[in-house]
Amino acid sequence: MGMTTDVHVRDLRYFVAVAEDLHFTRAAERLYVSQPALSKQVRALERQLGTALFRRDRHGVELTAAGTALLAHARRVLAAWDDGWAEVERAKAAQRSTLTVGMSTSPGRGGLLPSIRSRFTAAHPEAELRLRQVGWQDPTAGLADGTSDVAFVWLPLPDERRYAWTVLAEESRLVALPETHPLAARAEVAFADLADEPFLALPPSAGVLRDHWLALVERAGRPPRIGAEIAGTEETYEALVAGLGICLIAAGNASLITLGGVVTRPVPDLPPTRYALAWRRTDGERPLVRGYAQACREAVTSSGVG
Repeated sequence: MGMTTDVHVRDLRYFVAVAEDLHFTRAAERLYVSQPALSKQVRALERQLGTALFRRDRHGVELTAAGTALLAHARRVLAAWDDGWAEVERAKAAQRSTLTVGMSTSPGRGGLLPSIRSRFTAAHPEAELRLRQVGWQDPTAGLADGTSDVAFVWLPLPDERRYAWTVLAEESRLVALPETHPLAARAEVAFADLADEPFLALPPSAGVLRDHWLALVERAGRPPRIGAEIAGTEETYEALVAGLGICLIAAGNASLITLGGVVTRPVPDLPPTRYALAWRRTDGERPLVRGYAQACREAVTSSGVG
């Protein structure tokens, strides 16, 4: 016999049951299988191993030398398999009870996150929340590649049909500019006066979201001038201070970049931007996903954000 003999765990289980009871009918009852089925499996195992494991005579059943040799090993294999099975079940349970929350800009917004967390944890004490910071090159904050279960995102999303969301806030879009910029002297700025300025742009992979922050719709077909690409808050601040371009930002994010040398001004003729919690449609019925969305809605309602 070569080492190619792969035995089913089930066959080892059957063998061990008969070896412990030394009685086919009792072993079959314990395993919830019929006695003929059990006998057939054990015979198949004996054929596979090329030797008898039991002596059967009118006095009953006893182990052969080969059967005795196999028994201790078979028990070890079964114990190891049961441990493995239990580990898999634990991993599955942990996966079910972990919710990964993606975000690209932290939703400060009046203590929203702690408020959501406390509500969610009260309703799902068994669940573990993981927060992930995702770069601006992925506008879905991890939903697209499955690394986040839910995510705080700006609308619109690329490939929108794949997602569902609940809008948390509508915020006006401001323009951020270096304080030395001629337009910084105005209290507010019309978009027409900004259209020809060099703009800071999200990475191309941000797709429709990049277009949204370049206000493509309002440009009526005239292509924007791109001064630099930005993939994070610090880069944005540095590019603004260096005079590489101007950019639109959500009112709620203004404090992240007005750090000295940078100011923001309202652009009244731009429609607002929407901040949302989103998830993949296919996950819409998952209890933790629904629970987090619910906690979000309650937190927003009670805080008056949006």
